Amino acid sequence: MSDPKSDKAGQVQGEGDYIAARKFQKEEHDFAASGKVEAKAREAEKALDGPEGAELEAARLGTAKGSKPPSS
Repeated sequence: MSDPKSDKAGQVQGEGDYIAARKFQKEEHDFAASGKVEAKAREAEKALDGPEGAELEAARLGTAKGSKPPSS
């Protein structure tokens, strides 16, 4: 009997989704190297301090607890 994991080595999908993990890591590295990190950090800070700040904080707390944020 053949091992389904070895049929497509390195392409396991589901909880061990190697393709998505590699894509995510590449995009993270590309973004970090792009020079846009500081600008995006300032943009996020303004959003947190602005009118949507309470909603963003509620979403953060909800996901930190493993639940979905409240819907609007």
